[in-house]
This record gives sequence, structure tokens and C-alpha cells, in this order.
Amino acid sequence: MVCSCCDFRDAADRQFTDAKAAKELNVYRRGRVGPTTRAIRDAVDELGLNNGSLLDIGGGFGPLTFELLERGMPRATIVDASSSYIAAARDEAARRGRSPAIEMIHGDVVQLEAAVPDASLVTLDRVVCCYPTYEPLLQLAARHAKHALALSYPRDRWFVHLGMWLENTRRARKTGFRTFVHPPQLLRQAIRRSGFELVRETMTLMWSIDVFVRSRPFVRTQGRTSA
Repeated sequence: MVCSCCDFRDAADRQFTDAKAAKELNVYRRGRVGPTTRAIRDAVDELGLNNGSLLDIGGGFGPLTFELLERGMPRATIVDASSSYIAAARDEAARRGRSPAIEMIHGDVVQLEAAVPDASLVTLDRVVCCYPTYEPLLQLAARHAKHALALSYPRDRWFVHLGMWLENTRRARKTGFRTFVHPPQLLRQAIRRSGFELVRETMTLMWSIDVFVRSRPFVRTQGRTSA
């Protein structure tokens, strides 16, 4: 996949459509929370990280954001490359009476860093696998995370690689959107180099869920701040 801003955004819009957003939102409204979203939510709650502000990168229609707001997080920003997901997130926020607490940003977060606020907690739920080069994304997330960073990503197992290959083959002509299985040790190294330590690790059959907290003081670098 050519990783330019327009190509990524266009592929995301082709993959994550109005119909897909509506279907997933309907499932969520029936009380079904995905396993990685649930794992991040519970870890954040148990570790006492559900305060301050949230930056939900690749937040989709907002399930993780809504779950954390219900557990005490006072405000959040959702960034997503799919216009359909952003529209669905706006509708659901209005339905829940949460619109004043949530800022929505549409686009590729790597290209929009100057418009993205810092936050107490940065989350990337099933997002790293959407980028062929994970380092710029993780470096951005670390720059904006004041206290903690939580993410989920595919496990490096043969059956996960096979599943990804089959999905990418199916999507190749239809949307051009691809996903990737990055080596977990390299993902963790990239985050640790940015001044974080791993404090919680959870796994499902397909996914790893990690929570990191800052081991070095937060230093403002670029973008804009959010108290």
C-alpha cells in the first residue's frame, strides 16, 4: 500500500463505509463490546487511568471512548480516517448526550499531528495493524501521551498471518485497504524508547493488549495541549 495521506484516507473510506459503521454501532448498542476494547477499558479502569483527557486514535464510531466516559473519563478526542465512522461517532455522542465532552477529528492522524491535542491517556485499539510503518504512528502517540498509552495489535502467530493474508486478498480489488502483523517486540521497543514502561499485558487468541505508563516526565514537543 502506498502510504500517502490521500491514499490511506481514501482506502479507509472505501473499507469503513456507512453500512459497516451502522452495523457495528447497532451491535454495540445491543451491549456487545469487542474483546480488545473491553480489555483496554478494564485495564484503564483497574489501573486508575480513567481521569484527565483521552485521545482515541483510530477510534472509529467511538466504543472505547464511550466506555471510558462512562467510567469517569471527563473528556475525549476521537481521530479517525473514515468519514463514515466520524459521522457515526457524532450521532452516537449526540444520542448519549456526550457531544460537549468529545471532539471529533477526521483524517490520518500522522498527517494531522498539529491539530491533535495532548491527552492524559492515548489509546490505539486495533489501529497499529492498519499502518505499514508503525513507528511514526507510535512516536506520535507517545509524544501526545502525558501519562499513559494503551494499544491492541495482532499477535505474531501463523494463523493470524494467514487470516490477515486472506482478508487482504479479499479486499485488494474492492477497497485497497490492508492490515499488517508487526513484530510485538519492535512495537514495545518503540514505545519504551519514548519513555514508557509496560505495566499490563493481556492476550486473546488473536490479539495482544498492552498498557504503558510514563517512566520519564512528559515534555511538550509539538502539536497542541489539552489540560
